[in-house]
Amino acid sequence: MQHDPAAPRGIFWWLQRLCDINAAIGGVILVCMAGMTVVSVVGRSLFSHPILGDVELVQLGCAVVVASFLPYTQYHRANIIVDFFTTGARERTQRRMDAFGTLLYTGVMVLVAWRVAVGGVDIKQAGESSMLMGLPLWIPYVLMVPGLTLCVLIGAVQTVQQWQEATAMAAQGAAS
Repeated sequence: MQHDPAAPRGIFWWLQRLCDINAAIGGVILVCMAGMTVVSVVGRSLFSHPILGDVELVQLGCAVVVASFLPYTQYHRANIIVDFFTTGARERTQRRMDAFGTLLYTGVMVLVAWRVAVGGVDIKQAGESSMLMGLPLWIPYVLMVPGLTLCVLIGAVQTVQQWQEATAMAAQGAAS
């Protein structure tokens, strides 16, 4: 995101900090899962005794990790984009298309965040748990919601910013 460095406590500053915290949490979970996997593989190979439920924990943890890294990726506009068709377009047109693409992404993230939240509530009410360890399955759903919600907030701010940039370019072009 482009922002004014002279305004250190603005929305961009807070979004960046939240993204960094979210990504750090995801990184800690990822390192823990990797360590657990190593211990389980070594235990299986050397002692014929793996960690019970390691695959369950990795599956549940991966969903949380992905949801934790998504806001950081969106904030830095590091998602994969296909700009083959827009390469020759005017910069103003590219900005408008970027704003529209970000709006679509934000809309999808709204749906994903909503369905994950609803799914977590439904799973909690049903009392579902993992097969081997009996872990409540609603917990990873709840842990995914903050990251997905942060993606929505970032997408909304970026959409407005991109649209304002495109509008400013159009006004500048008309004034020239």
